[in-house]
Amino acid sequence: MENSSPRSARTVVVGGGTMGADVAVVLARGGAQVTVVDPHAARRDHLLPHIAQELAAAGQATHAGPVQVQVCASLQDVDWSGVVLVVECITEQLAAKQKLFAELETVAPPNAVLASNSSGFPISAIAQGLATAQRMLGLHFFMPAHLVPLVEVVLGERSNPALGTWLHAFMRGCGSVPVLVKKDKPGFLANRMQHALSREAFALIDEGIASPEDVDAAVRFGFGFRFLAAGPVLQRDHAGIEVHTAAAATMYPTLSNTDVPAQALRDKVAQGQLGMKTGKGFFDWPEDRKRAERTRYDTLLRQGLALLASELPTIEPPTDMSQTDTPTTTGARA
Repeated sequence: MENSSPRSARTVVVGGGTMGADVAVVLARGGAQVTVVDPHAARRDHLLPHIAQELAAAGQATHAGPVQVQVCASLQDVDWSGVVLVVECITEQLAAKQKLFAELETVAPPNAVLASNSSGFPISAIAQGLATAQRMLGLHFFMPAHLVPLVEVVLGERSNPALGTWLHAFMRGCGSVPVLVKKDKPGFLANRMQHALSREAFALIDEGIASPEDVDAAVRFGFGFRFLAAGPVLQRDHAGIEVHTAAAATMYPTLSNTDVPAQALRDKVAQGQLGMKTGKGFFDWPEDRKRAERTRYDTLLRQGLALLASELPTIEPPTDMSQTDTPTTTGARA
């Protein structure tokens, strides 16, 4: 596993849903050869146009050069020769993931890194009882995976740290911003911090201190706006560590430390108001508003990427600089 460049590396994504499709975009962006496995014909039909469209929309196809992307229906249809990385993006059910990795143990090359995009299950739990545990790691993307630069490389209890280092470098080569999570704790790194914020946000809503709209505005146009330029650690150096330390001493005793989800969240779940998927959550989502919101959201993320372009990892140019433009996509092998 000495070569950590994704250029022409053979990779496999298992699961062609929303997340798997966008993970394939990320790998293709780095110049990897990608095979996406999904048993559903409708998903397979959608995958190739989606990958080509997203690479072109981001202006990344010309940087990555021609990329071969294939789709197939099962693990048995994959040409496993030379595959260096497998990324699992199937349903968030532990038993299903354990079953899949047990199958990968028998079909993937013995030196391939086996990664899971699970956001909820520790890689140590997925790897339990498998001989492949040393080469199994978490590789947690954030939706939409091809627009949010961060990806977490997570070491399980038995993961080989050297493979974590290799995967970290591989993902940088795909233009992502990888972080190495050295202990397999629930929520890993980013989600733990995100949920700490959310706990306080919804506690404020429960207490009637602020509306959902004002909570969102306080984050987006206040400290969250500054996060684009500096994270919480660097921000302390900017503002003065003693200032934040004094503020923490005042506020920490009054922050929420509940170990259950906020009442506002539990009420919505009980009412079946789950957000966009059900047409109503904290806000109403008729189809036209839903489409407009997704367009607005993706547009702002792309603009954010443009603002951060000088700080994002660069993608290795093709060896043959005459090779540019559109990715080559094909169906399953005969």
